[in-house]
Amino acid sequence: MAGVSATAPSRRPPRLGVHVTDEGVDVAVLASHATAVELCLFDGVEGTLTERRITLSGPVHGVFSASVPGIRPGQRYGFRAHGPWNPSAGLRYNPRKLLVDPYARGLVGDVEHVPQTYGHVVDEDLHGDPYGPADHRDSAGHVPFSVVVDTRDLPGPDPAANRPWTTWSRTVVYEAHVKGLTALHDALPPELRGTYAGLAHPAVVDHLLGLGVTAVELLPIHAFSSEPHLVEKGLTNYWGYSTLGYFAPHAAYATKEARALGPDAVLEEVRRAVHGLHEAGLEVLLDVVYNHTCEGGLPGQHLSWRGLDSTLYYAHDGGVPARLADVTGTGNTLDFRRPAVVGMTLDSLRYWADVVGVDGFRFDLAVTLGRDADGFTPDHPLLVAAQVDPSLHGLKLVAEPWDVGPGGWRTGQFPPPFAEWNDRFRNATRSFWLADPARAAHGLPGHRVRDLATRLAGSVDLFGHTDPPLMRGPAASVNYVTAHDGFTLADLVAYDHKHNAANGEQNRDGTDDNRSWNHGLEGPVHLEGPGADIVPLRRRSIRNLLATLVLSAGTPMITAGDELGRTQHGNNNAYCQDNETSWVSWDLAPWRKDLLTTARWLLLLRREHPALRADRFYSGRPLLPDRRPDLAWYDALGTPFDHARWHDPSVRTLQMVRTAPPPDDDTVMLVVNGALDSVTVVLADEHGGRWRLAWDSVWERPGDERAEAIAGSLHAEPGESTVMEPLSMRVYVLDRAE
Repeated sequence: MAGVSATAPSRRPPRLGVHVTDEGVDVAVLASHATAVELCLFDGVEGTLTERRITLSGPVHGVFSASVPGIRPGQRYGFRAHGPWNPSAGLRYNPRKLLVDPYARGLVGDVEHVPQTYGHVVDEDLHGDPYGPADHRDSAGHVPFSVVVDTRDLPGPDPAANRPWTTWSRTVVYEAHVKGLTALHDALPPELRGTYAGLAHPAVVDHLLGLGVTAVELLPIHAFSSEPHLVEKGLTNYWGYSTLGYFAPHAAYATKEARALGPDAVLEEVRRAVHGLHEAGLEVLLDVVYNHTCEGGLPGQHLSWRGLDSTLYYAHDGGVPARLADVTGTGNTLDFRRPAVVGMTLDSLRYWADVVGVDGFRFDLAVTLGRDADGFTPDHPLLVAAQVDPSLHGLKLVAEPWDVGPGGWRTGQFPPPFAEWNDRFRNATRSFWLADPARAAHGLPGHRVRDLATRLAGSVDLFGHTDPPLMRGPAASVNYVTAHDGFTLADLVAYDHKHNAANGEQNRDGTDDNRSWNHGLEGPVHLEGPGADIVPLRRRSIRNLLATLVLSAGTPMITAGDELGRTQHGNNNAYCQDNETSWVSWDLAPWRKDLLTTARWLLLLRREHPALRADRFYSGRPLLPDRRPDLAWYDALGTPFDHARWHDPSVRTLQMVRTAPPPDDDTVMLVVNGALDSVTVVLADEHGGRWRLAWDSVWERPGDERAEAIAGSLHAEPGESTVMEPLSMRVYVLDRAE
């Protein structure tokens, strides 16, 4: 292998990664316990591949670096790290293993699941002793190559003035998978289905705009690799929560043409997709997985961080022999007590914000990112940096506020400007509309209505504890009923139990706490078959869940396909189902078209009525003299709730009256009947005006002639009586008195 000349880097501390210069590239990699690191350059094709090695200078503060002339964009490369093989001490240096650059902007090739990709000796079944001897087989050709990508002249795709910058109070998030959203969309050309380019196709954009969402939150698009146990079963990691590179887009989502041209074309396709969504007024958020990597536990593969500096990048439990600490449930946890890990994360976030131009991030298992030596703290350096970093200023930052470690549930405890997924909202909504009625049908008690009311009002119990109090506002609560993980909305009303056999784990995987209700029969029910009488009630339950999500105070998040009645056939953990189980179906039966119309109508109500878009917590008092309180609660008789009623488990009906602050003159009432029987409701509010019915969950489809007639003719004075159907919800708008 011929050598290549290199010079020592300039006196200025080098940037980690490989960066193009006018003369070649500057290279820097962190490997603080290594004795030497080589930059390995690869040319040719499979079968005639040649490798050139360059020994880097260093270490200086743990970093090896060099300036290498003559290297151009498109060059394939990797690292080999020399040092002690002492697994008992956590040191796993094996120069026979080609390592992915943690800062690589592009990757080509796949991780093969063969013995060569392990640092320790394994057999043909990939089993071995992780504390045993080092494996001496070369992994080059069995792992991806890093690729030099020139990003010097690639600013964010859109100037700040042309970005959507939707305020939180108007934000509606749409969680989607790049491939799953468009893989079955027959309005797209076949070559665009399941790709980044497909995201910005007019058919997709028109659907999103017509629905009324404002932000697309993409499941992980950082380069990732499937776990060996999935590959052994013939499955793949569909969701992508198994990161191999925090700077490289996942190439498999690019068009065939872009993949053939190389990583720079893949990156450009991502940037164009972001630009296209911006042009339509849609923000783009990325689901990012900085808490762990694809290398797994100690028996896992030797791909990047493990071979460069395992004791620095990964948290260890302090035991002897060295064992990994795992608060993510994946076998490894990146150690955010280490400045280098914090720095890598911030560098990645800046790259995606400044170069790709995304509008925010959703942080998977975000508690891990805020753990120091004493556990989670909202003052962790990474969380503080995210608040003040200029590249992240104004972006939407959303935490998944838990992990599986000690003290891992931290909903409501992240600092502003973070918003957070609100699992309490999910649980309360499912319990009220599904689990409680299922129990009531068997004569069993359910939850009190006060829990649902707290979620409808923005979850001040979780997000109001700030200094000063109430600073975050209800928008900090990202409300959701479903997400990628769990039942779809349609499956919540059709299955009492998970059906995950296709995952190959004997139905052991996935949660058992679904709070779902099949309404009497498990699985699909056809209108012409047995049990057809439960079909309308199932569909009404979907509408109740959807309306609670969209009309509650907070930031609603809709899972892609829920507005179309998407089913996973009872699979509540479809992370490994890269097929029609997980993909959105665009072949809409009439009832699915009706559901889409309902979703559009509810989001239109939210958009048109400021009273449904609170940007601060309610006080229960008038904001100006002679005005209504900003929030008031009434029982079925139109009587204000008192302490006893809130704590009465038999109360399943309430009226919630919300009034927007000045200068808006808008009042909306939600009427909820969670009982199994019809209830006579005396319409509330003694301040004058007439209530106009805007929506009823009994309606199969708002906007048809019947619904329009009702909405246009049903006006009622406060104090008038109306009958609410079992398990139903209504929206009234106050028409002011002349």
